[in-house]
Amino acid sequence: MTVSTRQPPQQTDAPLTFAVLVFPGFPMMAFSSVIEPLRAANVLSKKNCYRWIIVGADKGAVEASNGVVIQPGFFAGDAPKVDRIVVCSGGDADHLVAEEAVNWIRKSLRGGAHIGAVADAAFFLARAGLLDGHACTLHWTSQSAFTEAFPDIELRRDLYVIDRKRFTSAGGVGSLDMMLEIVASDYGAELAAGIAEWFVHSPLRSSVDRKLMPLRLRTGVQNELVLSAIAIMEDAVEERLGMTDLAARLGVSSDKLERNFRAELDISPNGYYRRLRLKRAANLLAHSKLMVRDVALACGFASMSSFARAFREEHGHAPKVMRRH
Repeated sequence: MTVSTRQPPQQTDAPLTFAVLVFPGFPMMAFSSVIEPLRAANVLSKKNCYRWIIVGADKGAVEASNGVVIQPGFFAGDAPKVDRIVVCSGGDADHLVAEEAVNWIRKSLRGGAHIGAVADAAFFLARAGLLDGHACTLHWTSQSAFTEAFPDIELRRDLYVIDRKRFTSAGGVGSLDMMLEIVASDYGAELAAGIAEWFVHSPLRSSVDRKLMPLRLRTGVQNELVLSAIAIMEDAVEERLGMTDLAARLGVSSDKLERNFRAELDISPNGYYRRLRLKRAANLLAHSKLMVRDVALACGFASMSSFARAFREEHGHAPKVMRRH
């Protein structure tokens, strides 16, 4: 379930200030999903619940991944005190370096600020030690690399995670879901529900929905048994779980598991598991610095030759082609 610590709704007339720290290549969908609920909260409540500023890591304009260019009102070296900071970065968050931004965030934390991240930006916070002792999430394509890089940080495969003064989302509309819960905590569930309706969005989801939704969206799978099996597979990529053991964990026969997979996905459970492991390998090669041999072991392959052969069959090229240069 999503880690969440609710606080009583704010009892203050002063607006809460959000700062969105943007890096080049930031995702516009996640960016908008942070700011637009704040705007809607002000409109629907007919008062200034929130204010927000945009902060760049450096001086100058910042271009989003879709080519839209924005001009931040501040840069990290001169950004003011705020109540909440949300880091918004693109797929290169695993190697971003921005000392002034980290110093500003640390100073803000000492002043009581809450710190968050959307899409892949949890990488940036984790590298600075700002997620130590907290649970988090990030975009599913980077989760494997994150786990390898930060094994001591609790990663949850949820749409979003709110853990005390840290809040992270997988990006996209998951950021909107996260913001709805934050608004509910600040000003009550009625306002949050009004914002969801404003954006023709589902109301606040249950904890079960928040857990299964990312998997359902990524796979398109509706069958609950198949979804549960895939969730177990994703957590057991390295150990290469046997299908008989998988069926036993689910409390069904191997034949029933096979029938459900073929009916839902037209593939055997073992075939899907192999494809999942090879997809995980591609993500690790693209988003981590692990040696190819270590990637093979992390994805359940005992030998380099079998890994290279399977990878080429699945992706059409050798593993080393996926390595980021």
